[in-house]
Amino acid sequence: MGNNALNLNPTRANIDITTHASDWLWAVFAIMALASIAILAWGHLKRPVGERAFHELAAALCFTASIAYFAMASVTRPTRSIWYARYIDWTITTPLLLLELLLVTGLPLSQIFSVLFFDLVMIETGLIGALVASRYKWGFYAFGCAALLYITYFLLVPGRRSSQRLGTDFHKSYSTGALYLSLIWLVYPIIWGVADGGNYITPTSEMVAYGVLDILAKPVFSVVHLMSLSRLDHARLGMSSSKVSDGAHQNLLNEKMGPNSTSATPRASTVASPNAGNYGDGSHFHGGAGTGMGVGNGAGTGTVGDGSHFHRGGNAAAAV
Repeated sequence: MGNNALNLNPTRANIDITTHASDWLWAVFAIMALASIAILAWGHLKRPVGERAFHELAAALCFTASIAYFAMASVTRPTRSIWYARYIDWTITTPLLLLELLLVTGLPLSQIFSVLFFDLVMIETGLIGALVASRYKWGFYAFGCAALLYITYFLLVPGRRSSQRLGTDFHKSYSTGALYLSLIWLVYPIIWGVADGGNYITPTSEMVAYGVLDILAKPVFSVVHLMSLSRLDHARLGMSSSKVSDGAHQNLLNEKMGPNSTSATPRASTVASPNAGNYGDGSHFHGGAGTGMGVGNGAGTGTVGDGSHFHRGGNAAAAV
C-alpha cells in the first residue's frame, strides 16, 4: 500500500511538498519512534532506578520528535507551508537536549534556566518570523540568532569550565557533546533563512534538510552522549533520588558482587561541609566532622525521621 497522505490531505499552498517528501517524513518518524523505544529500554536495562535521567530525557525528546514527524508526514499543516508541528517539537525537544548536556556541568540551576529561556526565545521568534510575510521577519530572525549565539557561548565557555570541576572524564564527555550539538545547531538558522525566510528552496528540500539535522541532533546525539556517560559514576553529579536511588544502587552492587561482598557498600552521599551533621543515604547515616555515632541521645538536639533512620545536626551523638 502506497503513501496516500497527499491524496487524503490535498495540498493547499502554491508551493508545497511532493509525495517523495512525505515518504521521507514517514522514514524520519520511524527512526525517531524506534530510537525513543530503544533508548528507554537501554536505560531500564543498564541503569538502576534514580540513575536513568539521561536516558529518559533522550527518549522523551525522540518521542516528541516522532509525534511531530507523524503530524508532518500526515500533511497536517496550514497554508509557503508553515509547519507548526516542527516548532512545537522544537519547543519541547531542544530544552531536553540542553538539559541532557547541562546536567553534566554542575552549573547552578539559575544559569541552566537562563539557557533554557533563551532557547525558547530562539524557537518562538523563528515561528513568528515564519508567519510574517514582510521583511520584518528578518527582525525576528535576528532575535533568534542572538539567542542561539548566547546558548552556544554558554555551552562552550561557562559549561565547559564548570564541567572541569567534576573531573576530566565528565569534562571530556560534556565537551564532546557540547561541540557536536553546537555545530549541528548552527546549521538550522541557515536552513530557515533559505526556506521560511527567503523562500529560496522548495518545501521538499526543506523537509530533507531539517530531517537530516533532526536525526543528527536527537537520536544520534543522544546515543553518543549516553555511551560517553555509561562508564562514568553518576553519583558524582549529586542527582540521586534519596532512598530510591541509593537502594537501587545497593541492589545493583549486590547483583554484581554478591550481598556479602565487602565491596557492596552503600554509595556515599553528597559531600557535606566540615561542620555538617549526619546525613542519611537511605540505608545508613553518615556523621559529619565532630559527630559521634553510638548509643544514646545528645542533649538539646532534635531528630528528623526519614522513614527508616534519622539525622542529627550539630555535634550530637546519633542513637542507634
